Amino acid sequence: MGDFTVGDEDFLLDGRPVRLLSGALHYFRVHEAQWGHRLAMLRAMGLNCVETYVPWNLHEPFLGRYEDVGALGRFLDAAHEAGLWAIVRPGPYICAEWENGGLPHWLTGRLGRRVRTDDAEYLVHVNRWFRRLLPQVAERQLDRGGPVLMVQVENEYGSYGSDRGYLRHLADLLHECGVTVPLFTSDGPEDHMLTGGSLPGVLATANFGSDAREGFAVLRRHQPSGPLMCMEFWCGWFDHWGADHVVRDAVDAAATLREILECGASVNIYMAHGGTNFAGWSGANRAGDLHVGALEPTATSYDYDAPIDEAGRPTEKFWRFREVLAGYQDGPLPELPPEPVELAGVFTADVGEWAPLSDVLDVLGGEESESSVPPTFEELDVDRGLVRYRLDVPGPRQPYPLGVLGLRDVATVYVDGARAGVLDTEDATLPDPVPGGAEVELWVESLGRVNYGPRSGEPKGITGGVLHERQYLHGVRARGLRLDAFASPEGVRKVPFRTPAASGAPGLYRGGLDLPPGTAASYAWLQLPYWGRGFAWVNGFCLGRYWGVGPQRGLYVPGAVLRAGSNEVWVLELDSAGEAVILGSSPTPPLP
Repeated sequence: MGDFTVGDEDFLLDGRPVRLLSGALHYFRVHEAQWGHRLAMLRAMGLNCVETYVPWNLHEPFLGRYEDVGALGRFLDAAHEAGLWAIVRPGPYICAEWENGGLPHWLTGRLGRRVRTDDAEYLVHVNRWFRRLLPQVAERQLDRGGPVLMVQVENEYGSYGSDRGYLRHLADLLHECGVTVPLFTSDGPEDHMLTGGSLPGVLATANFGSDAREGFAVLRRHQPSGPLMCMEFWCGWFDHWGADHVVRDAVDAAATLREILECGASVNIYMAHGGTNFAGWSGANRAGDLHVGALEPTATSYDYDAPIDEAGRPTEKFWRFREVLAGYQDGPLPELPPEPVELAGVFTADVGEWAPLSDVLDVLGGEESESSVPPTFEELDVDRGLVRYRLDVPGPRQPYPLGVLGLRDVATVYVDGARAGVLDTEDATLPDPVPGGAEVELWVESLGRVNYGPRSGEPKGITGGVLHERQYLHGVRARGLRLDAFASPEGVRKVPFRTPAASGAPGLYRGGLDLPPGTAASYAWLQLPYWGRGFAWVNGFCLGRYWGVGPQRGLYVPGAVLRAGSNEVWVLELDSAGEAVILGSSPTPPLP
């Protein structure tokens, strides 16, 4: 039990100044079996608090259907057991490089740019969600014997909008749902962001990766009193598919951490441990300073070059941060928990069983719809996955170019059953003309919904139309395949598997992987050398997207997913299959 308040200069715990040394660790990016270890690593680094977002779309994937909302409460209990306070950032929007910034696809698909505003229909859904989610936060607040010290209002709202009525509604709603601990906002240390994202009577905090004194000076212009806090100290960064792996020098990051603390401020290290975007929940960004350019999909690994790496091991950055944080402790730092155990040996999975995408769609897909124009993913109720669009080119007519307007994000096109090309720009045209009387199939995959900036919430799929010369082709049959359709092993086993029709053929591959008796490991890596792009599962657990463009070369496998003896592996290849699937202790496959 205790009383945590915001003072004129400091945070106060039972009336005494206290500094928050927090680290971001998202419960939804870490297998629950590993929560305890990762939280102990935060304590050993010298932190006294953990921060987490809450992704609405993970817990309400369909309107009114909730899934494991209680995971947040269990995580907060684990943090309390580890001796950590907690900061909760429930959104409803979270950014976080997470699919759609945490907003459900069924919500943005219906409301578009009305989300994140004082729109009555939007707020009906927010009110309902918060009233379902927040009781577990309220009962775990510090004054009720729990770890929760603070709760955030929205997230970096000043980077998006200026609707103060919306922010005030959220603050009032948090109070109505039983939140009595201090509220706060967080924004970049820029005048327009702090003006748009802060709220009178609510503590404003700043997010930055360097130049702490300058950042706090801007914050002080907007908030003359109250404790200083960097709510997101960006100690690393995330990766985009097809780009270089991002690394930040450990000495440089430690120097900025020291600068923050020398300013007398509290800090939340983002990320202390990044974890993994399992099950295709990675978001995406738009390129350019205004975030309106080409799509930049986020990788499955959310390692973030953090002090605790994706496998839970300390990095050089961990030890540098621990040295800095040691000077802000009341006593000696805790010892590190036992280091995670890597899988011993290299094992090859036999994935010789195969089914074409059409057969997988027949068993696991939704109902086929018919409409004049192509429906979006949102209209087909597909969040993560792909959609097959089928249409006929009228004839007789001469061959003309076939193009797609408003494509998001990748379409593999077949003409009369033969692969005709891959389209990967918003307005794209096949290289070869298509004759009249042809049947066209477009298999369209979402690479992740935008999670930040003015194009957040945009729909997926074919959002414009299909053109033959300048003429729209109407009469579209569309059918969606959601990624969570693979959640049932019994459903997957109904797929009619057989020998691959051709080397490298796209489709669903299935096989086994045997581990010796007594095998015990905290982690392993699934390696797919020479595979194109798709998703992989081990024992029904979706590891996420793989993609040969890099920079990520292996998929992290939590040890709790593996078992001694027989393990089942599925690979949904959407481009061109490789020859081997390897489980080992390294993210980099042993190539010939």
